[in-house]
Amino acid sequence: MRVFVKKLVTLAALILMFVAALPGMAQQPKSATGGATSATSAAASSQTQKNIEAYLRNLYAFGSDVKLTVGPLKESAVEGIYETNIDVTIGENKQNAKFYVSKDGRFLFRGDLSDMTKDPLAENLAQIRMTDAPALGDAKAPVTIVEYSDFECPVCRNLHDVLRGILPNYSGKVRVIFKDFPLEQLHPWARTAAIAGRCAYQQKPEAFWKVYDLIYDNQEIISAANAWTKMTDYASQSGLDADAFKSCMASPEASAAVNASHANGEKLEVSSTPTVFVNGRRMVGADEHLLEQYINYELAKLSANKSAEKR
Repeated sequence: MRVFVKKLVTLAALILMFVAALPGMAQQPKSATGGATSATSAAASSQTQKNIEAYLRNLYAFGSDVKLTVGPLKESAVEGIYETNIDVTIGENKQNAKFYVSKDGRFLFRGDLSDMTKDPLAENLAQIRMTDAPALGDAKAPVTIVEYSDFECPVCRNLHDVLRGILPNYSGKVRVIFKDFPLEQLHPWARTAAIAGRCAYQQKPEAFWKVYDLIYDNQEIISAANAWTKMTDYASQSGLDADAFKSCMASPEASAAVNASHANGEKLEVSSTPTVFVNGRRMVGADEHLLEQYINYELAKLSANKSAEKR
């Protein structure tokens, strides 16, 4: 696992932003009608995918133990630029990222395309499914934090501790909504915990947050072997009916709810946990200062708007 993490940290530097010159690809021959044939385009796409893989393998010394898959090249929102998904797999561990490549196959880069004619925060909020999800705090709070998390994720536990520390400072001003996003390829008991949380929520919504605390507070003693027992124990400590809870844990409905939450995160291009949206503004990780910066910015903006309205 340590080797995998080190390699992903290396890849993360690439994911943040880089521009790389790939081996030049010959210009596409034109058909009699002035356009490249579909067969030629497919061959060119395939060759560019191979070039990308070869470049990244050489740059990051990925050996035969690393599976690197460059997905099909698709049209992006920017003319002259393709987009593709690149998967890096080591054993059972997998990391995915979206990349862009120039149509001549020369430049590869990673970043976010921003259409400045649109409100990115509003677009994020429009895609987040907030109904039928555990919520903590005043429904009318001016700031909503939507947390896509994995119960087995250590950084998610850090976020849990951060939230527990700062939320009392924002009483009535911040609402938290929890969304399941178990990374099953990395965390063997994350799905069991996600289903447990879902069952707690379905039986008694307020009990979810007790189970939430118990799982994160005891994360180090939970394993794939004892997860079921631990979850039923935490349900009991949270005042839930044991038989109803166990029945729910085995039900397809609870599993489907977790799947729906995960799918919702994928629509927002969530690929790591925790990923948080503060009134639609994305934050990845558990940076307490950044989270407070986002919250305070939203509250200051609200205050400024109210002052402007009084004038």
